Amino acid sequence: MSTKRTRRGERPVITDLTTTLKTVALPRPWGADVPANHVIIVELTLADGRTGAGFSWTPQIGARAVQALLDNEIRQAVIGLEPHPEVVWDLLWRHLREAGGGGLTTIAMAGVDLALWDLRCGAAGLVETLGRRRDSVPVYGSGVNLHYSLEELLAQARRWRAAGHPAVKIKVGRDALSEDVARVAAVREVIGPDTLLMVDANQRWDLPRARRAIAALSEYGLHWVEEPLPADDVVGQARLRASVDIPIAVGESAYSIYDFRDLLIAGACDILQPNVVRVGGITPLLRIAELARTFGVPVYPHLLPEISGQLALSLPLPCMAEEVEDASFAALGLIAEPYPVSVDKCELRAGDHSGLGLRWKVTE
Repeated sequence: MSTKRTRRGERPVITDLTTTLKTVALPRPWGADVPANHVIIVELTLADGRTGAGFSWTPQIGARAVQALLDNEIRQAVIGLEPHPEVVWDLLWRHLREAGGGGLTTIAMAGVDLALWDLRCGAAGLVETLGRRRDSVPVYGSGVNLHYSLEELLAQARRWRAAGHPAVKIKVGRDALSEDVARVAAVREVIGPDTLLMVDANQRWDLPRARRAIAALSEYGLHWVEEPLPADDVVGQARLRASVDIPIAVGESAYSIYDFRDLLIAGACDILQPNVVRVGGITPLLRIAELARTFGVPVYPHLLPEISGQLALSLPLPCMAEEVEDASFAALGLIAEPYPVSVDKCELRAGDHSGLGLRWKVTE
C-alpha cells in the first residue's frame, strides 16, 4: 500500500476501526444448514470525531474470518487514510490481493466502504448523494424455499399474492425434475397469469440438465432463470443463454468487476445481480452498474433491501428490489426505527435520514 497521508488540517483522516459481530436466528430458516445470518458492524472514526457505520454480512460461513481480517490487516491499513471511498477501496483491494481478489476479502472490504459512504453522505441520505432516478421501485417476493414442502411453498405463494407482489421467485433444483415442474406449476396457479414468476437454481444444474429443466418449465411463463449453472462457468452460461429464450440472471456469486466484465463480454446474462457486500461495497457496485449499462443489461441488487433498495432508486436502468420473507435487518431486529426504507403496497421508498440510515442495535 502506498504511503499514508495525514494532512489533518486539510481533511480529517481515519483514526480507528472497530467491529461488532452479531449472529441472529432467521424466523424462517433457509434450510437446515442456514438457520441464522451473521453481520459484522464496522465503525470508522475520523480525527474530527465523526463516525460512519457499515457492515459485512454472510448467511452461513466465514463471519469470524471476516472480522479477523477487519480487526487486523484492514484496520492497520486504513488508519491514517483520508475517508474517500473510491481511493480507500482501490488501495485496500491492491493491498489485500495476496489474501484473494474476492470472497472473504471483498466481504470484509464492504464494511469499510459502506462506513465511508455513510460518512460521505453527511446530513443527506444515500439516494440524494448518489442522485435519485426514481421515487420508488417495485418489490418482488423472494423465497429461500427449496426445502419447503409443497404445502409450505403454496402457503408462501398465497402470502405473496395477498400482499400484491408484482413478481415472485422460488427455488428449483430438486433431485427429480418432475418435482420442480410440479412445484412451479402449482405456484403459477396460485399467483395467476399476471404475476411475474422467476426461478432460482442456485448453481445446481449442469448444462444438459439446465437445458432440459428450462424446456420443461418454459410453459409457465418464466420471467428469468437465476444461477442455472456453477457461477464460474461463464462459457457454459453463454452457451445456455444462446440456446434458450428465457432470460438468464446471474451475479450474486461474482466478486470482482472483472467477473462481471467477463459475463457481459461472453453474452452470458440478461440481468446482473451483484450483492453489495460480496462485491466489496457501494463503490464497486456502482462501477459494475455503469459497466452493465454499456451492454444494456439492468442491475438488480441482490438481497439486503435496506441498502439494495436505496441503490435501486439510483441505478441507471430500472429494476426491482428483492425482499426475502422475514429476513431484512429490520425483521431480524438488527436496526432500530425509523428504518432506511419502507415498503407500502409492494413499492419500496427511501426514508428521510442521513447517511445510510442504519441505526444498529449494537449493545443488545
